[in-house]
Amino acid sequence: MEQATYLKINPADSVVVCLQPKKKGEIIEVDGLSIALNQDTPAGHKVLIKDVKEGEDIIKYGYPIGHARQDLKAGDWVNENNLKTNLSGTLEYTYQPVGEELSIAKENRTFKAYKRKNGDVGVRNEIWIVPTVGCVNGIAEKLAENLRKETGLKGIDSVYAWHHNFGCSQLSEDHENTRKVLRDICLHPNAGAVLVLSLGCENNQPEDFMAMLGDYDKDRIKLLVTQRVEGDEVEAGMKILRELYDIAKNDKREDVPVSQLRVGLKCGGSDGFSGITANPLVGEFSDWLVAQGGTSVLTEVPEMFGAETILMNRCRTEELFDQTVSMINNFKNYFLSHGEPVGENPSPGNKAGGISTLEDKALGCTQKCGKAPVSGVMEYGDRLENKGLNLLSAPGNDLVAATALASCGCHIVLFTTGRGTPFGTFVPTMKIATNPTLAKNKPNWVDFSAGQLVEGRTMKELVPEFIDKVLAVASGERARNEENGYREISIFKNGVTL
Repeated sequence: MEQATYLKINPADSVVVCLQPKKKGEIIEVDGLSIALNQDTPAGHKVLIKDVKEGEDIIKYGYPIGHARQDLKAGDWVNENNLKTNLSGTLEYTYQPVGEELSIAKENRTFKAYKRKNGDVGVRNEIWIVPTVGCVNGIAEKLAENLRKETGLKGIDSVYAWHHNFGCSQLSEDHENTRKVLRDICLHPNAGAVLVLSLGCENNQPEDFMAMLGDYDKDRIKLLVTQRVEGDEVEAGMKILRELYDIAKNDKREDVPVSQLRVGLKCGGSDGFSGITANPLVGEFSDWLVAQGGTSVLTEVPEMFGAETILMNRCRTEELFDQTVSMINNFKNYFLSHGEPVGENPSPGNKAGGISTLEDKALGCTQKCGKAPVSGVMEYGDRLENKGLNLLSAPGNDLVAATALASCGCHIVLFTTGRGTPFGTFVPTMKIATNPTLAKNKPNWVDFSAGQLVEGRTMKELVPEFIDKVLAVASGERARNEENGYREISIFKNGVTL
């Protein structure tokens, strides 16, 4: 069957998306009309299919993605030069619940995970070294390297030290954000054991920090304060790590129901294919997982601007709606308080890939969470309490957002990308390519190609394959970022450094 070379996403749209590069003068047939392209147009980019006047909205995904900066003709290439965002400041919203429920059958699927003492499960059994302050990053790395060499990782999946630059010289909210994220890492079930490594004199005082962990497993989480060690702190750390290793190495994977799986939903380096391939695919997976009793989490609040009402009206309760409104407007106020415009989010890579405004980006981004009702709304650093689809407050920055998703308790992050990125956070970070070119050019980065959807494969064919792939990674198959050793954390900072 001949493959389409352009796509009208929604019947109400005033643009089509080019699935292949188009030349000036080429004819496209849309809604019974023959339209000649007025400019060469790259793949992933938009072509207007009706005349619009200056100031008139341009429609994609069935919603406005901005307005025309000047009069435009059918056949024009629509991009950031002739399309302007409609977004400005904070808004008042009205709860108009859609009440849509999922009609997806339960499949009683399982995956293989490590059962933890508190009833939780982990998809990895790693030993982590968590510095309370950046001053001990070097010691943490030396300890991790020594343990890797000494044990050969026999019986465990890996050893990592999670470097960061914070834990001291921070004030108020920044300080608490650091403490919360580090707490969340220590309590994450993908860790079979944790050494909390402190200096001793930092703002993030070790005993106060350990108190934040609550009723933790004291056999598997240990503290070392390096300033209190007389002599070699590395040997003191190794002594504790050997004890932790002797416990963790005996853990074994067991079958657990897929209802216990928690995934983060993330995109980075998006392009014009993101909203028609990878993000809808991840959205289908998210809906499937929620229907099985599992959990998915959507973040990147600035990339919801322009599509936020869709999420608000999917909230199960008015209380959740109010929390979502607060999350959105608080982030807008964060932009405005720094003198930054609300709507200037697309990166140079986004624009080159065919995304022209924040609304264009947001309407594609939010498709990662499918159609499930919103069951929970979390502040930055909060830990998951509700099953189903959750919204999490965090910025769009890839490193910060992925870390936030992992910190709240997600076992895996599903990361769609059109431009490509090697990055991974402290949990497996699967890259789903939006287009075939990226999947072909960067096989060492990409775990799954949703670009197959523009090569003749159907969503119905691809969803079961993607489900199998995610469950395979959850059961121990290494994601590309793990194979490459590309793993790090990044903590949100927005205040003063002393």
